[in-house]
Amino acid sequence: MKTIQRFAVSAVAAAVILGMAGCSGMSTRDQYTAGGAAAGAVGGAVLTGGSAIGTIGGAAVGGIIGNEIGKNK
Repeated sequence: MKTIQRFAVSAVAAAVILGMAGCSGMSTRDQYTAGGAAAGAVGGAVLTGGSAIGTIGGAAVGGIIGNEIGKNK
């Protein structure tokens, strides 16, 4: 089961990184929000052993933090 969770986390991380390539038309605040959500999702997945709730929670918290940081940029 751990192998499947690691694969899932890796797949999500790869999808997020590839998806970030389309951020050229986004505002700076949007980019910070997306980057924070991506980092939060990876962090949440790592801290909770790949649970879906941890990943989603991490993405939400990371997105909020990224949005707040992006306000001042």
